[in-house]
Amino acid sequence: MAHPSVQPPVTPASATTRSGFQPYVSASQSPAEFTVRAVILGSLFGLLFGASTVYLGLRAGLTVSASIPIAVLAISVLKKLGGSTILENNIVQTIGSAGESIAGGVVFTVPALIFLTPDGPRYFNYVQITMLTFAGGILGVLMMVPLRRALIVKEHGVLPYPEGTACAEVLVAGERGGQLATLVFGGVGVGALWKSLSWIFNVFRTDMGYSMPRTSQFPNATIDVDVSPEYLGVGYVIGPRIAGTMFAGGVLSWLVLLPLLTILGRYISVPFPPIHPNYANNPATGMPFLISEMSPAQLWSAYIRYIGAGAVLASGLITLGRTIPTIISSAREGMRDFGAGAGGRAQVRTERDIPMTVVIGGSLLLAVFLMAIPTLPTYGNPLAAILILIFGFFFATVSSRITGLIGTSSNPISGMTIATLILTCLLFVALGWTGDMYSPIAIGVGAIVCIAAANAGNTSQDLKTGYIVGATPLYQQIGLVIGVIASASVIGLTLLYLHNNLGGIGSTNLAAPQATLMATIIKGLLNQNLPWGLVLIGVFLSVALELCGIRSLSFAVGSYLPIATTAPIFAGGLVRAWVEARTGRAEESELSSGVLFSSGLIAGGSLAGILFAILVGTGTIAPLQAIGNMVPFLHSDGISGQIATALLFLALAVVTARTAMRKVE
Repeated sequence: MAHPSVQPPVTPASATTRSGFQPYVSASQSPAEFTVRAVILGSLFGLLFGASTVYLGLRAGLTVSASIPIAVLAISVLKKLGGSTILENNIVQTIGSAGESIAGGVVFTVPALIFLTPDGPRYFNYVQITMLTFAGGILGVLMMVPLRRALIVKEHGVLPYPEGTACAEVLVAGERGGQLATLVFGGVGVGALWKSLSWIFNVFRTDMGYSMPRTSQFPNATIDVDVSPEYLGVGYVIGPRIAGTMFAGGVLSWLVLLPLLTILGRYISVPFPPIHPNYANNPATGMPFLISEMSPAQLWSAYIRYIGAGAVLASGLITLGRTIPTIISSAREGMRDFGAGAGGRAQVRTERDIPMTVVIGGSLLLAVFLMAIPTLPTYGNPLAAILILIFGFFFATVSSRITGLIGTSSNPISGMTIATLILTCLLFVALGWTGDMYSPIAIGVGAIVCIAAANAGNTSQDLKTGYIVGATPLYQQIGLVIGVIASASVIGLTLLYLHNNLGGIGSTNLAAPQATLMATIIKGLLNQNLPWGLVLIGVFLSVALELCGIRSLSFAVGSYLPIATTAPIFAGGLVRAWVEARTGRAEESELSSGVLFSSGLIAGGSLAGILFAILVGTGTIAPLQAIGNMVPFLHSDGISGQIATALLFLALAVVTARTAMRKVE
């Protein structure tokens, strides 16, 4: 993702040291900040963007930062209410952004419980999901309190924190909020309308594409495009380079490996291991499926996904390993400043933090909570609680430092989670804790650490914004806790509702690629039956890319996702490339019209998807879909339906491009 090349609203000379820095609102001033309306509005934004992030994460396996749109919307709404201050606007975006960050951590890990049979599914319920979300979110906030001075204050001129600095710029330029908000609201409306035409009203198809016949010269080669607006928006936000790299991974899996495996399968007359449980019995023969009998989706599930999993595993660890110098320095600084990092009795308003007694006591209480609640997978397991605290602090420090350099959306949370799971599972194996019964414990550790690391990165961005505009850290930290509690209440509901009404997690509609990967790693390590041959092919695929000088993470994620997901993301990247070519400028700023409009597309499309699930769940979708039945040729499986859907997607690309070419004054 391209990040803003912006500076805090102070002179460069004053921004280099703590003593010389002057925030926008001085410490001697105390304008309205932690108000009731700011808390309520921030909580509502947290619910909204938390729910939309759950949907996006389950479908695409990735998330994007919502801090900038929330900051823009906060200014717009509070302006209409009248009498708002910059610090009040900041509290709204601080609370609201917590929902997006913890939702990302949840969807990357918690759905893995469904696949960790036989014990995992019983933990996949509202109470368990909410408690895991709450524990991880609170831990992420607490761990960042003692690190604020080390990373936000002392290194103000070193770590830019791109989204945090951009949020500060938005807040300072609050008089521009009306125009900026129009772009975001416009994207929400367009995204919801485009999504509804296909999903709710059934006027157009939800996807388009074609698979070559198994008997052709290019057998099972598949190209599909999901025409959801949120995917095009994601592609625009992350830019053509990353979007193109992701699509290249999809091309390898669906246009290279699938045809190759099918061609070779013609000459393999016995079932080829590993025998996927879903394909252990072909009804036509009573025997496991042969490769020559499998569809593209079956081949991907049985074989290709393990290669993709190996690629993601290796690239995640490589990405994490690349930050080892940062990890070492961050851990050293974190331990050095832990004791002196937060002074609850500080007299200066801009230096007040949650007291260290609360941080340490709260962390210990969380550990006891995780061991004492009978329904949690970590119940009665002190080792799991200790691992959560150790890995939680370590990766919270790493996450904060990395987001300070490259931004929240590029933070390798999945790599940190994979590392946590591997270390946890290897420790379990060394202790003789093998088998399915320990799988939920491992994902419990990984989920809480993942959520904590994701929220720590977000918290550091928020604290950076507050440092620049002159906010009170204590109020921000309390606001983040409120945001976690409010969002945790809806994230579990959204996750379960989507699972129960959109075909189930793991289906085409809700692929949950990151959670599926986590489950694959845990089951393979604890049961010692991972198909290492296929996994190692993926591992060395990532290694080969790195040796060629290509950052492998985006490619690996693309190889693991359905091509129906990566193709529209690539289309969004192409739209951005066209806009940049026509305007002659690279849109590096998060405040550009195209990025703001695309952020709205993501939110609007995701919310329409959630509305679709609600309509299906309540049994009220039929009358709305009857509208599309009046024009069946527009959503038919034939050529007319394909062309109509392609034109719909092209129209969305044109609207996005035209909007992106407008200048934000």
